Amino acid sequence: ILANGSVVAWGHPEYGGHCSALHDQLRDFQQIQATNGAFAAVLGDGSVVAWGSPSRGGDCSAVQGQLRNVQQVQGTNFGAFAAILANGSVVT
Repeated sequence: ILANGSVVAWGHPEYGGHCSALHDQLRDFQQIQATNGAFAAVLGDGSVVAWGSPSRGGDCSAVQGQLRNVQQVQGTNFGAFAAILANGSVVT
């Protein structure tokens, strides 16, 4: 995470090393976590953006509607993320 809240990623594109498709969303980063093939980041508005291999957590579209007021994200080595919301609930 750069001082201006943006992020730079590099490496194998299939595993999150190429994030230019998310260019409009890559700002105001608060936290980034990784799995063994994807990244998930909490933005300043409490939403989450993910990229990388969909089978390793890089696609959060199935739970995107629940990812509001996220306080923290944690990644695993097995391609999964968990998000802790402001109300204490967890989204997986």
